[in-house]
Amino acid sequence: MTDPRPIGVFDSGVGGLTVLSEMLRRLPNESTIYLGDNARAPYGVRPDDEVRSFSIQSLDQLVERDVKAVVVACNTSTAVALGDFRRRYDLPILGVIRPGAAAAALATRNRRVGVIATPATVRSHAYFAAIKEENPAIEVYEHATPAFVPMVEAGELSGPVVEAAVAQSLAPLLGDRDANGEFVFPMPPSARIDTLLLGCTHYPLLRPAIAAVAGEQVAIVDSATATASALAELLSVNGLEAEMAKVSHVQLTTGDAPAFRELAVRLFGEAFPDVTTVDLTAAVR
Repeated sequence: MTDPRPIGVFDSGVGGLTVLSEMLRRLPNESTIYLGDNARAPYGVRPDDEVRSFSIQSLDQLVERDVKAVVVACNTSTAVALGDFRRRYDLPILGVIRPGAAAAALATRNRRVGVIATPATVRSHAYFAAIKEENPAIEVYEHATPAFVPMVEAGELSGPVVEAAVAQSLAPLLGDRDANGEFVFPMPPSARIDTLLLGCTHYPLLRPAIAAVAGEQVAIVDSATATASALAELLSVNGLEAEMAKVSHVQLTTGDAPAFRELAVRLFGEAFPDVTTVDLTAAVR
């Protein structure tokens, strides 16, 4: 039994395209519909009720288009309202937090994991709880980095300004810098984090800058690959896999479609020709 219907993918902006890219690599026979709420990004600095309301408006759009499953490729939405989504919709809903937490728990060697995410995700302590469920002995250090999403949404991924912002944002987890620009650690190496989890789907686009600041001794983990693997298992268990069907990929945005397409090309080096603007506020009215 096969199901050729598309998989819905939702994010507050372009960050979820990191998850979509892994999905297309892992599941080449599956069609997708991606919806980015670019007009109202970022979500991470918004109140929880607003995040929940905006997310439901977006997911309603995907469900109305007869998707067979939804990937909430937004850590903030997953942290705030995944349970609400699963109660509202009668189809499989997959978030990005648990797959990412499982990957971080497997990656750490000294059982000290740092998590960087949006303020809303950190406020929820969703990653703390998920990593602790994987291994209660792991020490988890969460830190909000609100500067990252606006940089990515603006297409700023490298350069002195980005490097300075990343260094400043990671200092509470990695230590202060000395006069030579090297990090000064107030604790011995065995007590430092050895794994840094990127708790926002926008953050992998800043991975080179983050890795340069964190250094080779810190493993960088993101949820995109783990989420794609979890999705493959979810489709298999529910008998929803597509087999050699005609594949299509549609991109929707609440923002400006040409701007979305241009930013996607800048970030991913490929064009998304079928980008359409949707008005969620009109749908609500």
